[in-house]
Amino acid sequence: MKQVLKDVLKAVTDLRNKPNVWHPTYKQLRQESEKYGVRTKWGNIVFHTMVKHRIAPLTVHVGNPEVRQRNPTAKQKELLKKLPQNLKLVHAYMKRVPFVCVERTMGESEFTPHCTFFISTQLKEMVRIAYAWATLLAPPKKKPRGPKFYFVMIPEWQSKDMQTLVFPEVGVTYALGTNYIGECKKAFLRMAMWHAKKRGMLGLHAGSKIILARDAKTGKIKEYGALIFGLTATGKTTHTCHDHDLKGPGEGVKIVQDDVVLMKSDCSVLGPEKAYYLKTEGLNPKTQPLLYQAVAKRNTILENVMVDYLGTVDFDDQTLTGNGRGVIPRENFHKQYISERLDLPPVKRLDGLLIFIITRRNTVVPIVSKLTTEQAAAAFMLGESVESTGGDPKRVGESVRVVGTNPFIIGDECEEGNRFYEFIKKYPAKVRYYLLNTGGVGEIIDKAVDGTKVVKQKVLRVEIPEMASIIRGIARDTIEWEKEPHFGTLVPKKVDGIDMKKFDLSKFYSNGQIRAYVSKLKQERVEWLSQFKELNSAIGNAFK
Repeated sequence: MKQVLKDVLKAVTDLRNKPNVWHPTYKQLRQESEKYGVRTKWGNIVFHTMVKHRIAPLTVHVGNPEVRQRNPTAKQKELLKKLPQNLKLVHAYMKRVPFVCVERTMGESEFTPHCTFFISTQLKEMVRIAYAWATLLAPPKKKPRGPKFYFVMIPEWQSKDMQTLVFPEVGVTYALGTNYIGECKKAFLRMAMWHAKKRGMLGLHAGSKIILARDAKTGKIKEYGALIFGLTATGKTTHTCHDHDLKGPGEGVKIVQDDVVLMKSDCSVLGPEKAYYLKTEGLNPKTQPLLYQAVAKRNTILENVMVDYLGTVDFDDQTLTGNGRGVIPRENFHKQYISERLDLPPVKRLDGLLIFIITRRNTVVPIVSKLTTEQAAAAFMLGESVESTGGDPKRVGESVRVVGTNPFIIGDECEEGNRFYEFIKKYPAKVRYYLLNTGGVGEIIDKAVDGTKVVKQKVLRVEIPEMASIIRGIARDTIEWEKEPHFGTLVPKKVDGIDMKKFDLSKFYSNGQIRAYVSKLKQERVEWLSQFKELNSAIGNAFK
């Protein structure tokens, strides 16, 4: 294995100075890329890719036991078996075809990895992938403070051999047979989280922001940091990039990051990116005004979004995919809504840190729950949600559990949960925790004779403005909490601007049905947490 890693690192470091590699400026990238896009009525560009989601089932971690996947699938085992043969082919191919190379810096703190992106331009239009990725990060620094990461993408690779090979210990990723922008973005963020963990930090799949709210008890403006965890398509970016109608004097939000952040032991949070990569499905100006206005700017890059021959964009049309995307530079937001820095300060310099863990469930999970520190760490380990088009389109809507709501963890998942708990429990008076259910309640699904799912009773969904009202109430501390009878958490008696009674479970289920759903969920949680043998027992017992 040592020789494999050595060969991979040599292949990418040697490639940079080869005669088949072009190093364009950002301006050259944009000019060349726009030849291959569709212009919208807003003046921005839409690119379309053949692969429209990450190839998570075809992703393998290669290296020593510490970095390998805990339970690889049969397909992943097959890819590992063929690794020597594939690497030989890839390294020979890299010497023969044209590549574009782009270099960027991640973050602006003491941890600023240098990122080098190579993409084959055997298909000339693939230069646009490099352009979109380069928009996400800052120009390279002369003296980066951090590791070096490398990513090689070969879109024209045979589709039958499509795969992503991750070599964490040397900071290298190969993506073969895909041209999805999200694959590039996540490759570098995956590496950043792993190397940050090795430096005592913790990579989190979470958005970050500053919330300024007038406290109901003191009448003073309080400044909170906020972290919003969530899997793709659960509302992480939506609620990170929302003002929650905090429009009183002195109130507002400052958006910092929308996807991945790096937490230090003092609960300060480092941000890596200077642009956002949002899911555009259903985006509209009424419920998501800040995002919509930012998307409609000329320098936004859209991916796999429906646009007609007149240049009209339709975010509701999912003919091509339900995973349309947009790369939005930070400057597209009005300056009143954007943070000057990419980082959140230490919790000691704030009035507090609000941690929101988003789940998406449709039966008996409350719309919002206030958690203890231990319950928050357990919710982190549970990572409950549903599969989306951004992960595995074949499993859309299925119940999933992903530690940290983070499908990009490398290494021991117990270490992630224990470190998260270790960091947050140091500040009991400063950090508050909430589970937000952006799904709803009341759904009943049966199975037909042939095994297909039949919806017997539709879910009552919580709308974006309603969740915004909940977050506003939390920030202003206007919510009175009471004990929830099933899960040992706290839930609101009332929330200004919402009829919380409409989510009462008794409106949808009999007492027996409620008991059955609750019992099943609690048992699933216990079984899930029990597999993590090294997990702090306080976390494992939090929801029993």
